[in-house]
Parts: sequence; C-alpha cells; structure tokens
Amino acid sequence: MADAAVPEPATLPAARRRPIRDHELWVSFWAHPSAVIAAAMLLAIVATSLAAPWITPQNPYDLAALDLMNSEIPPIWSEDGQWPYILGTDTQGRDLLSAILYGSRISLVIGFASVLAALAVGLSLGLLAGYFGGIVDNLLMRLGDVLLSMPFILIAILISAVAQQSLPVGMRDTLAAPILVLAIAVPSWVQYARTVRASAMVEKRKEYVQAARLIRVKSWRIMLHHILPNTLTPILVAATLNFGLAILSEATLSFLGVGMPPDQPSLGTLIRVGNQFLFSGLWWIVVLPSVMLCLIVLSVNLIGDWLRDALNPKLR
Repeated sequence: MADAAVPEPATLPAARRRPIRDHELWVSFWAHPSAVIAAAMLLAIVATSLAAPWITPQNPYDLAALDLMNSEIPPIWSEDGQWPYILGTDTQGRDLLSAILYGSRISLVIGFASVLAALAVGLSLGLLAGYFGGIVDNLLMRLGDVLLSMPFILIAILISAVAQQSLPVGMRDTLAAPILVLAIAVPSWVQYARTVRASAMVEKRKEYVQAARLIRVKSWRIMLHHILPNTLTPILVAATLNFGLAILSEATLSFLGVGMPPDQPSLGTLIRVGNQFLFSGLWWIVVLPSVMLCLIVLSVNLIGDWLRDALNPKLR
C-alpha cells in the first residue's frame, strides 16, 4: 500500500499558514498611528523602569547614597544643573531621574497586580452569577451594587487605612504594596463581574451550552471552556482601560498619604513630597514625576481606545 501523501505546506488551511503580520488585529494596530506611538512610549517606560538599577546613577532607596550637599540641584538644562543629575535632585539629595524610574516600576507593578486581582475575582463571580442565576446572582449583584453606590476612592482609602492600622508598626511599610493592591482591587471587580454576568446569561441559553448540559458535562467545564472564551473580548478592553485607572488610583492614595511610604517612593509619593516645595521654586520635584504619570496613563488609554475599536465588530 502506498504511503499516505503528506500535504505540502501550500495545501494547508490558509488560517494556519497565515503569518502573524497578516492578522487583522496586527494590521489594525499598525494602521493606528496613536496606538503605535503609545505602545512604543509605554514599552520604553517599562524597559527603563525595569532596567533602573543598571542605568540610573543612584539607588534612591539607599540612604547611604544620598548626599545633602547635592540637594535641590535643578535639571541639567538649567544654568545651575550638574552632571549626572539630568533631571535634578530633591531636597534630600536624591537623583530625580532615579526616583522617577524606581517609582514608575512600583506604580506599574501595583497597577498590573490590582487589575489582575480584580479581573480574577470579577470573572469568577460574574460567571457564577450569570450561569446559576437565582439567589447566587442576587447576592453577588447586590454586593456589587453596594460597592458601586460609594465613591471608588473612598472605598480604597477606607480599606488602605484600616489595613495599615490593623498591622504592627514594623510591618506597615513592608506590606504597603499588597495593601494598595487590595484597596484598588476590591472596588474594581464589580465592573468585570457585571460584564461577564451579562455575557454568561446570553451564552448559557444557546444550543451548544444546552447540548453540553444534555450530555452531563460538569458546570465548571461549561463555564470555563464554553462560556468564558466568548466573554473575553469586552473584558480585555475593560482591563486595559482600567490599568491606567489603577495607576492613577495608586498615585492618588500615595498622594493622600495612605499609599507607599516615603522610603519606597512611587510616582504618587514623589508628587506628594514635591508638592510641598512647589511654591519655593523647586518646580521640577513635582512637575517631572507628574509628567511621567501622565505619559503612562495617556499611553495606556490610547492603547485601550485602539483595542476597543479593533475588537468591535460593528466597526470592521
């Protein structure tokens, strides 16, 4: 018997042979100039923040590296600027470029972790509420309504303040980042849960879900393998846009004094400290961290706007 013919690469399905550069999402990305610029800017910020220990002249967390004789130096383009303090120094002699890059890393990590935590909780509870309905749906959605009835920042401040006061003094600074993640994630999961719930209520009435029930497929397999993949498009867009909101929330909490401590400065902490010297002529201490925060949030929002348009079937 002759051996079965092996299909040539040209005879394979077009969808399997199509390179990634021809994918609709990839083509849409390169056709959207603001998304390309935002992605390049965000990638540069993330790369320099991660490489901060190797590219910055100073570790702002190391008190032994600080010198008060080098305090209040203006940026390098000013008349009194000095090398290597490109963006100047603050009142403690801390290199501002180093502090901004280290602070950006903290803000990015807290923002990403809080979105991931809220996403995990929201997806789980939204699937349960939409699939089972009844008392489960009522309990979870009423809890969400209670959270939505209060201002987001008020809930975050309350959680952060209560958590810090409940800990021993020696552990407050150590656990400041996890507390911030919790404070931002708790009021954020409701949006994901309501979106997934609405999609799950539609999907569970379709024929493929009914067929899976008839052959006694377990509920958790139906939810994870059939319903969840069909709800990810709006969730992905919401998570991208909420990433920028989470970074702003962290900066707000740190600015109000219930976020990161001064010896572990995030962008919000740097802005809070620099704000005290704004009217004394040391404008760069507060303006430059604020510019970095704006660039991060702007780039994330531009990427989120492109993703929302690219994944919207009505705009194709």
